Order: sequence, then structure tokens, then C-alpha cells
Amino acid sequence: MIDPQLEPFLKIWNESWAVLPPGATPKERRILFEYIADDMALPRPGGVRTSARFVPSGDRLVTVRIDSHEDGGTQPCLVYMHGGAWMQGSPMTHADITMRIAAANRQTVVSVDYALAPENPFPQAVHECRDTVKWLHDNAEDLGIDPARIAVGGDSAGGNLAAAISIALRDTPHAPMAQLLIYPGIDFEMDKPSYVENADAPLLNVRGMPAVNAMYIPDEKERRNPLAAPIFAESHAGLPQAFIAVAENDPLRDDGYAYADRLREAGVSVEFDAGEGLIHGYLRAMEYCVASRERLEKMCRWLADCYEAHEA
Repeated sequence: MIDPQLEPFLKIWNESWAVLPPGATPKERRILFEYIADDMALPRPGGVRTSARFVPSGDRLVTVRIDSHEDGGTQPCLVYMHGGAWMQGSPMTHADITMRIAAANRQTVVSVDYALAPENPFPQAVHECRDTVKWLHDNAEDLGIDPARIAVGGDSAGGNLAAAISIALRDTPHAPMAQLLIYPGIDFEMDKPSYVENADAPLLNVRGMPAVNAMYIPDEKERRNPLAAPIFAESHAGLPQAFIAVAENDPLRDDGYAYADRLREAGVSVEFDAGEGLIHGYLRAMEYCVASRERLEKMCRWLADCYEAHEA
């Protein structure tokens, strides 16, 4: 049962993507996604200013979008990894989300324009997101960020990256204090019930997933690497507290359930939202769907509580 308030969003979304020619390249998909996101963008929330910085990572400078609150002062920070199957999307396509988090919590949100597949396969994106978190710690004073209150988060592929860098930075001075995982992909095993029940679900079709996964991880042996599939970490103990949001009508639904169970078994605090009636990518439908807006508000409240608990 899909929330009927999602129907007008899906009509516009499907019509917008219908112009994509058969066999379109990742580059062509990226370009169209930028136009669609711009056309469907929500009004800019008040109190948020936006800037850009450049983060060194390997031989690349990674662009980050910084949405901060005009209140100024030292603010908590969320490092956000956008969705898009690791091969499309950008901080601009997800600005409706990042700006609203910044506005709701009077905080800073840093969105990472990480390298995309297939030109840059795993682990390039993981390294760039990890290096961004380290850079934020090192430059926190200049950016007006509290280094003790840096969380990570993301949606879909971005949720996968947020979980991965939580593992990569565990037990280091740069470890995030919380992880917000929004309808995340946690592994590449497509044998869970949700993949069958939602094979033709809106926004994410199971038939196309093997090809997309192969762009990100062409070497199948790497698909059990914990930085690609976080559920395969040898241990999940000591990872940051988590908010995991899934959607009932989403092939990735059971990924989120399984990861929540794994974290709880390791003693990690987890807040879970089952997303009844919702679909993959539901935060894109905030203009139309009350439940979508309510879920983002719930995520913001959880983040705010995490920040308060870590405030000096």
C-alpha cells in the first residue's frame, strides 16, 4: 500500500525521466537529474547560507557544499552523502534535504560531491567521504563547526557511504558521533524478501540494480568488503548510534532491517523508522506527502538530541 499523497509526485517524476533515451549513459543521466532536481526544487528555507570549499583527497580536490545557519557561532555538523546509485546525483540534487536539516537544527550540513562510478569505482567515493570528515575535524574552528559534534548521514547509496565511513573511522580521533542512514543499501545480496515484493517499485527497479552495482564495484570479490557492504564488518561494536529509516515499498527495505539488527546485537543504539506506505527516495516528495515531511522532521529531532547529548 503506497501512500496516495505520493501519486502526484510520481506522475511528475516519471514524466520527467521519460525523456531519457534508451541506452543513456551515466553522464546523460547525471545531466538530466540536475535539471529535474532544479525544476522540482522546494523554496529555499530561511536562515540558511550556502558556500563551497575544496577538500584534498588523493590527487583530487573534492567539492563540498556547506549549508550553515545564519545564527553563526560554533554549530554541530552533519556530513551528508547524496544518493544516486553511486553514479549520479550531487549536493545540488539533494539540496532540499540538506538545507532543511540546516534550518531545522540551526546547524551546518556539509554535502560531499564525491567521485562517481563507473569512471571512479569503489573505493574512491569511500576515501573521499572519509577524507572530508577528517578535513572537517582539522578545519573545524575556521568553519565554525564543533569537532565533537560531527555526524554522518546520507540516503540510498549515500547511506551506504555513511555506514562505510563510520566503520572506516571507528576508534580514530575522527570517528563520527552519530550516523543517519536513510533507505540505505547495506550489501549487494539481492535474495531478501523485499527484493521480490518490491521488484517493480517506484524510483528503484530491481532489474536495473545488477548493472548499476557493477559500475560501482566491478570486482565481485569486493562486494563483501565491509567498506562496500557494511553488514560484513567483522564486528559492529563501537560504531556510532544510528537512525535507520527504511521504506515499506522499497527493494532495499530489508537491508535496513538487517543492519539495525546487526548494530543492536553489537550494543549500538538504534532508532528505526519502518516508513509505512512510503517508497525509496520519499524525501524527494516532501512537497506532496505529509509523511515524507514528518520523517525528515523526526530525523532532525533525533540529530538534535544526539548533538545535545554530546554538547560540551
